[in-house]
Amino acid sequence: MGDLAVGARSGQDGPEDEPERSDGTASPAMKDTAYPGSDPGDGEHTGPTEAAPGPGDGGSGTTESGGSRKGGPKKPRSFWKELPLLIGIALVLALLIKTFLVQAFSIPSASMENTLQIGDRVLVDKLTPWFGSEPDRGEVVVFHDPDNWLAGEPTPTPNPVQRVLGWIGLMPSANEKDLIKRVIGVAGDTIECNGTGPLKVNGKPLDETSYVYAGNTPCSVDDEGGKFKVTVPAGKIWVMGDHRQNSLDSRYHRSDKNGGFVPVGNVVGRAIVIAWPPTRWDTLPVPDTFDQNLSAAAAPDALALAGVAPLVLWRRRRRTERVTGGKTRVSGGGTAG
Repeated sequence: MGDLAVGARSGQDGPEDEPERSDGTASPAMKDTAYPGSDPGDGEHTGPTEAAPGPGDGGSGTTESGGSRKGGPKKPRSFWKELPLLIGIALVLALLIKTFLVQAFSIPSASMENTLQIGDRVLVDKLTPWFGSEPDRGEVVVFHDPDNWLAGEPTPTPNPVQRVLGWIGLMPSANEKDLIKRVIGVAGDTIECNGTGPLKVNGKPLDETSYVYAGNTPCSVDDEGGKFKVTVPAGKIWVMGDHRQNSLDSRYHRSDKNGGFVPVGNVVGRAIVIAWPPTRWDTLPVPDTFDQNLSAAAAPDALALAGVAPLVLWRRRRRTERVTGGKTRVSGGGTAG
């Protein structure tokens, strides 16, 4: 901008210089070019006055001060023209979040009361399974129907808007046949119930008073699923509802193709929070009773120790042989070394 001002006064960027008058004053053309906006009666303009600087303007030309229709900043787009693009980006992000991160699910039944109530919306973590994480005892998980567990259950008919919002994850999907239960046992666990309970995992009783429906017993006294003892096979989990006397869970599907167990591959993810309604906002932590050592690995640990002992003894014997010149030393009837 300063260059334009200098060029205009020196005659380098303006119109061709006019010869000076004999009295040393500039010609009318130069005067008009240097001072646009002066009295039009001073003489005929010979150059583009819009490109020349005004007196005392610090070298800023008219066309460089924001008045140009060609070289100035572009006019911003209208909000209504930007809106479709913004909506498209939001939908793509929602679809990616639903597929890889978090998905909302609606609770349609009372099988998990009072932990979850009818109408609650829960958010399910779908990210950690992508990194190899598997369900653990005490977690509340959503899983695809293993073998017609939902046969005969009414299915809501969503309108077109609900279908679209459910597909992209902004609303719970009504078409997906999914269930939500609590994981009681994982691969290798032995689960047993007898009479009214308590429920046992690998022979250790669970204290379920913090989450089992008030008034329910941990186990049910019936001929169909009240009494059982099962061992969870590899790649499967055993699930039960918190409303024990109102939940058709693993106990009541032992005649299906999976023996009542849920394949780990059917698990969508862990329910981590109640997101709706606001009065029900809460997290879904693992109950304290599952913090006790419920592992069935006590026997394998003993076997591992028995397997390591001969190796330790062999190394000690080798060290003794090096010290004694290859002769094994025996003392007091004890073990070599």
